[in-house]
Amino acid sequence: MASGETGDLAALQVEVDEWIRAVGVRYYSELTNTAILSEEVGEVARLMARLYGDQSFKPGQEAGKEELALEMADVLFVLICLANQTGIDLKDAFAATMAKKTGRDH
Repeated sequence: MASGETGDLAALQVEVDEWIRAVGVRYYSELTNTAILSEEVGEVARLMARLYGDQSFKPGQEAGKEELALEMADVLFVLICLANQTGIDLKDAFAATMAKKTGRDH
């Protein structure tokens, strides 16, 4: 995504909200989703430690980038749920973060 092209975040927020209402029925509570987010980040960390770090997989438990991608997408999904629930516009928040980092790190 090129600089300034954060509109897709808004589309993702709408897509997740529509999915929750059509398929998921309702959002979990904000606290439950925060716990789920922590769990999903832990799954990313476990795979990173094994794929790129010093830990190894147990026999028969190999995983690759495909699994890592799915776990990262799970993190994004739950983060979008939390943003939707708390009224956060991720497009605006991301743009503000990029401006802050650009000013600080330039």
